[in-house]
Amino acid sequence: MGCDVRVLQIYGAKDPDEFVIKYGPERFNKCVDSAISLVEFKVKILKQNLNLENVNDKIKFLNEIAKILSKVDNNIEKEIYIDKISKEYGISKEAIYGEVNKIVYNKVNDKKVLERNIIKNYIKKDSDEKIDEAIIKREKLVIYILINYPKESFEPINKKIQIEDIKDKINKEIISKIYSKYSEGKTGDILSEFEDENIVNYLSGIMTEDFGIIDINKCIDDLLTIYNKEKLINEKNRILKNLENTENMTKEEIKKLEENLNDIIIKLAKIK
Repeated sequence: MGCDVRVLQIYGAKDPDEFVIKYGPERFNKCVDSAISLVEFKVKILKQNLNLENVNDKIKFLNEIAKILSKVDNNIEKEIYIDKISKEYGISKEAIYGEVNKIVYNKVNDKKVLERNIIKNYIKKDSDEKIDEAIIKREKLVIYILINYPKESFEPINKKIQIEDIKDKINKEIISKIYSKYSEGKTGDILSEFEDENIVNYLSGIMTEDFGIIDINKCIDDLLTIYNKEKLINEKNRILKNLENTENMTKEEIKKLEENLNDIIIKLAKIK
């Protein structure tokens, strides 16, 4: 239901009432302030029953953690948990992501294809940051839909997804070409528009992929919802960053930012 569930941990008393009587409200409020998330609580309980110095127990710990994290819908929240667990228990983020991905990708086919591929797994090599595999997969889906369902997809996708929203260089080039050609009313063979053999082979590979599309209109709606949500989140983060330093802003400017932030939060809350 989207609730932010926390677990209050108290010791030396059988319930909150007895705790307040014995130790006072101030100490109780400190316990409330330090309440942990439900995921953190589950991990803590899991750890109590395992010896992480033992290889088999550590493997079991990783598998059980993956099951817990696979149920976290919020991807930012999931990334934070994975980063924290990785540092705290000495397990690589790639290993955790790998196990979570296995569970997510094995879910039943009636789940949205986009939800199955939304897990973010950033892999850095030296100083270069590679593009999230889920984003590349989603951009390939955009290409696949535009080519195979131009009548249903071009107008809504062209309206909502800008070229600047596409992260991968090759995907950007292909989608830009499709937008240009379709805007001229031409929806023929896209492959003939490219001379680069690598792009042709890449595009041919996309056309052979199975994206599990059952309802094309629903798939397009889901796709646009994700892009819209990401834009709202990026704008929210931008505003929050600006609000960290308001020394050079007028009261009106600050108020405007706060109003925009509130509008974005409301819009995000309405997105399922």
